[in-house]
Amino acid sequence: MQNKLIQILKPGAPKAALIALGAALWGFAAYRILKMGFIFIERHALHHIVNYLVGIAGFVPFFLLVFRKVSKRYINRIKNLPQRRPCIFAFFDLRGYILMTFMITMGIMVSHWKVIPELYKGTFFISLGLSLLASSIFYIIEGVQYVMLPKGEKPL
Repeated sequence: MQNKLIQILKPGAPKAALIALGAALWGFAAYRILKMGFIFIERHALHHIVNYLVGIAGFVPFFLLVFRKVSKRYINRIKNLPQRRPCIFAFFDLRGYILMTFMITMGIMVSHWKVIPELYKGTFFISLGLSLLASSIFYIIEGVQYVMLPKGEKPL
């Protein structure tokens, strides 16, 4: 009885919606972080283009070594969930929520305490924001492939 009540009240969504929700979350985070990166660089850099290029150069390994793997793991997890309509909050697992909470908390603390000069934060935020944006695009591509491809068929 209790399990049935939980299933009725659970805010379920199709797996494609969870992938879209993940893309939206990463996209929103990318927007916020890139915005701060642009503000810090514009406010403090002598040669803006150098800081932007360093940020872009940092994006490539940051995305390839960290964010692509994390995104792929979460997308595959969503696709392989046993429920047809899993809980809408299942786009992350518990470990993912803990990691996100830690990262957000650290970001707020570092900004509040002004431990790192804003110019360096701005350059790092460009790398981080571009990585999040690329992850969002990765989610979108994977979501479209998931919806468009017949079940059981792998993308090229």
